[in-house]
Formats: sequence, C-alpha cells, structure tokens
Amino acid sequence: MKVLLVEDDPSLREGMGELVSELADVQAVGTIHEALSALQTDRFELVMSDLRIAGNHNDGKGILEAARRRLHPVVIVSAAGPDEVVQALHPFEPDALLMKPFQVDDIMGLVERFLDLKRQALAAAEAPLAPDSPAWTEFAPGARSASPESEAPRTWVRLTSGAEHRWPPPHRGQGVLLVEGDLELDGERYAAPCYLFLGLGASPQTRTRTGALAVCVPLRD
Repeated sequence: MKVLLVEDDPSLREGMGELVSELADVQAVGTIHEALSALQTDRFELVMSDLRIAGNHNDGKGILEAARRRLHPVVIVSAAGPDEVVQALHPFEPDALLMKPFQVDDIMGLVERFLDLKRQALAAAEAPLAPDSPAWTEFAPGARSASPESEAPRTWVRLTSGAEHRWPPPHRGQGVLLVEGDLELDGERYAAPCYLFLGLGASPQTRTRTGALAVCVPLRD
C-alpha cells in the first residue's frame, strides 16, 4: 500500500515519512508540482497534505481537488483551526483533518484507518456474492446492488455491459474495489483490479463498456 505525503518543511516531512513508513510505502514530496505529478502517474491508498505549501494557503486546496478527481482519500494537515481550514478548502472537504501539533498515535491511527479500509475491501473480494443471489435489487437500468447480512458492512454493485447511471452517493466515505470489468467515473476510466475512494456524498456519472462488479466498504468512524 502507498501513501503520498506532501509537506514543505524538510524535517517534518522526514519525521512524518518515517512514522508512516511503518505502515505503508511512502512517497514524500515538498512542492505542489511534485504532488500533482505523483497523482497523475500513480495510485495511493491515502494522500496526506499540509494545508499550506511554501506559505501558500491555496496549495493544499489544489492538491485536494486533484486527488478528488483521481478518487483518492485525502487527509489535510494544519495548525489552523477547523473553521479556517474549512474556509480555505471550500467548496471541497477532506476526508479527515490532522491538527498540529499532533501525537504519534494521532497520525498512525489515521493512516491505519484508511489502509484498513482497503484491506476490508480485498478480504470481501475473496468471496464475491453470487450473481443469482436473492439479495440483489435493481436500483437503475442495468445496475444492481446487494448488502448481505454480515458482521462487516459492505455493498456489492454489479453493472451490465453498456449500463449508465449516477453512482448512489454514500452516506460516508467508502472504499470501492473494482473486482471485474471496467468503470468510467466522470469521464475517467478504470479497469479491474483497481481500488478507488468515494468521499462523502460523491455521485459520479458512471458508465461501463464491458460490465463491472465492485464491492464497497464504508469508512469506519
């Protein structure tokens, strides 16, 4: 698993990178240009960015916006108060905030929360729901979903070839593992196997050429 860390302070970037590297592979960068380049060429289970890069309060917002387009979860790190952070990022919202100064347990617990989300999706994919299960219900033409009763909450989505609809907006952030086929979300095409993240309320226009099977797992509180 991979985490993109964006922090312009070299000592803080090194210290945070060493901590996060205990849980995942870390790509640590210090400029918005490096961050945007990384988002274009790779996929990450988490993007963690300072609100201000080189003193520019808009850089964190630019990274958040770019990561959202690529369907990555985003944590914003800031010494500013929550209200100031919300105002600086409007109309975008991060998936979590990490307020400075923070403790080791704060950053480790936050990173683990997002990594565990993908692990849950991978575990669910090992036992996909049968196509003929009575749990399936149609929610749009060519689109069915099912939420089997289990200790671990999850929702399966199956689309037929050529299906087109808006993805049902999640009530909380959710990890989406594309198990079979392809998905085009707001014009960006993804092919299985691929892990994506949809933030709270996200409802991308969805198409599939070949059909698709995906499992969705909600982000735990």
